[in-house]
Amino acid sequence: MSNLIIVESPTKAKTIGKFLGSKYKVIASNGHVRDLPKSQLGVDVDNNFEPKYITLRGKKSVLDNIRKEAKNADKIFLATDPDREGEAISWHLAHMLKLDEKAVCRVVFNEITAPVVKASIKTPRAIDLQLVDAQQARRVLDRLVGYKISPILWAKVRSGLSAGRVQSVATRIICDREQEIIDFVPQEYWTITALLNMPKGRKQIEAAFYGYNGKKVELHDESSTNEVLRRIDGHDFIVDGITKTVKKLHAPAPFTTSSMQQEASRKLGFTTQHTMLVAQQLFEGIEVGGSTTGLITYIRTDSVRVSNEAQNAALEYIRDVYGDKYIPSTPNVYKGRSNAQDAHEAIRPSDLKLTPSVVKSSLTTMQYRLYKLIFDRFIASQMSEETLETCSVTYDANGATFKSTASKVLFDGFTAVYTEGRDENEAKSTALPEMEKGMKLTAGKITPEQKFTSPPPRYTEAALVKLLEEKGIGRPSTFSPTISTIIARGYVKREKKQLVPTELGFVVTQLMKENFEDIVDLKFTADMEAKLDKIEEGKQNWNKVIADFYSPFKESIERASASIEKVTLPVVQSDVVCDKCGALMVYKDGRFGRFLACPNYPECKNTKALTEKTGVSCPKCGKAIIKCKTKKGNKVFYGCEGYPDCDFMLWDKPIDEKCKLCGSIMVQKFARNFCSNPECTASGRKEKGAKGAKNENE
Repeated sequence: MSNLIIVESPTKAKTIGKFLGSKYKVIASNGHVRDLPKSQLGVDVDNNFEPKYITLRGKKSVLDNIRKEAKNADKIFLATDPDREGEAISWHLAHMLKLDEKAVCRVVFNEITAPVVKASIKTPRAIDLQLVDAQQARRVLDRLVGYKISPILWAKVRSGLSAGRVQSVATRIICDREQEIIDFVPQEYWTITALLNMPKGRKQIEAAFYGYNGKKVELHDESSTNEVLRRIDGHDFIVDGITKTVKKLHAPAPFTTSSMQQEASRKLGFTTQHTMLVAQQLFEGIEVGGSTTGLITYIRTDSVRVSNEAQNAALEYIRDVYGDKYIPSTPNVYKGRSNAQDAHEAIRPSDLKLTPSVVKSSLTTMQYRLYKLIFDRFIASQMSEETLETCSVTYDANGATFKSTASKVLFDGFTAVYTEGRDENEAKSTALPEMEKGMKLTAGKITPEQKFTSPPPRYTEAALVKLLEEKGIGRPSTFSPTISTIIARGYVKREKKQLVPTELGFVVTQLMKENFEDIVDLKFTADMEAKLDKIEEGKQNWNKVIADFYSPFKESIERASASIEKVTLPVVQSDVVCDKCGALMVYKDGRFGRFLACPNYPECKNTKALTEKTGVSCPKCGKAIIKCKTKKGNKVFYGCEGYPDCDFMLWDKPIDEKCKLCGSIMVQKFARNFCSNPECTASGRKEKGAKGAKNENE
């Protein structure tokens, strides 16, 4: 008997094919084979919102091959990804192969390992039409929003713009935060820090002003601060109270898609797009020791659940590596979010025998760092709590209360393996010496300091993903493409790790607020996600959900088309002189980013690329190395400003530092520094020769 298995990815096909042997042929669809047409709406709004699917351009040869193999197969299995999108791809394939959609032909692999693949192929099921309906509803909904609003943006703002359901909300969040920062009025406040001398000069302790007679008092100006300084002048600091508390910190849950993206951003410097790309590679299969296997479980999940088998394997690993005291008294169980679908397990290693050190030589630097993060997080999630002792000491100085607080680790628990990253650096306290109530300490240096409150921080990718998840906007698979889309559209730009709205982003968001309030409303978008979940659960009809949305939406479209006036984007002038007509050039935003253009267009059509100097000199000719983009505009590189006379270039950002081993320029990649010379051992590459390293980088 011949069996045909159709998956999405060629890499996955290769991995699975090795597990199942000659009786099975595994081929890839390379993602979707059928979708709505790009050239038209593709949704029949007068016929119950029936989608008009077409074969995707470039997929004819793929489909011809699938049909050819299907004719020769006794049995066909559809094994696309185990989520709504994957279910829809299987449904489309079934239609195009003329398979009965109720046939038992659907197989799902939650991890790409030999045992799981062999077990799953023995338990096929029918295509889940409720999952298909949920995906179809999302696709139709997004198409209606995008294709109905975008033409208005083209006519009223600028051609080439687009609107999206989740993307518009994400842009609004970033714009609203920027407006908060602009409107923020700093408030003055003061702090007083005293360095206190222990008896017999043992050491100094830092204490901060707290209030008067044990009651909290805020210092808002210099006069109230001077009043404290006058009061404590010449007085000893008497230990007034000592409080010690012991608290236990529970281990963090294993990764969901969202928490993985957040931690990879904080700890590794990865964008959400890079994180998902590398995670997909780890899931689909890596060749380790001559055999290919998936190293992690499915990567699109909102669940923190772990199987009993995986949990027992983790406890055994912890006992062997760290000892019994790191095993919790009862196994750790985590509660997911109330709106979590919980369709899959949390993201975890597929096989704990494949430790990061074992597989390191088989992975690229990015793959290794993300795999280690996932591995360590999972092991830590099954370990015992960290135990801390916090000590708080209050001092009385003539009625003024000062306070010192510190903590020490009594038992490291899960932190022996893993500590969570933070968006901002937190001050680390040191343990306090032993003191007794009534002990007298003398004041050393006393430092009053004027400060001002800070505006709320801009969103990083990690912070935005966290907020989107908390508000129920989008799903695990949508976070990364949402951020990539609003950056590609020119609504938002990255500045270091922060997401900053552009002028275009502000203009489009304001237009959306005034005319399509529901589309950019956080609660409305979250409620729509909940309705999509109910479609998946079989509790709502997808056509009715779309119909209920479309009626008021259509009225908004008609009203906006008639009432919105043409928006003129503000022109920002530069100090660069046009070398053709002498006018000062202005900044423009194009599909490949910002550039300089002559304001006298169309009489003068001169444009110039914006150059961003890195502060590093070219080792070939001494000119500046600048930030550049490839012709397609989708990739950044760094090249000599003397091009084409000098062809020096780097893919990674150079820093003004030379390698101590070979003298080449050092570069920064994912928050770490490496030598730019691929032959140097400080390059951070696998030992495979300069040519191989260069090819991998390109």
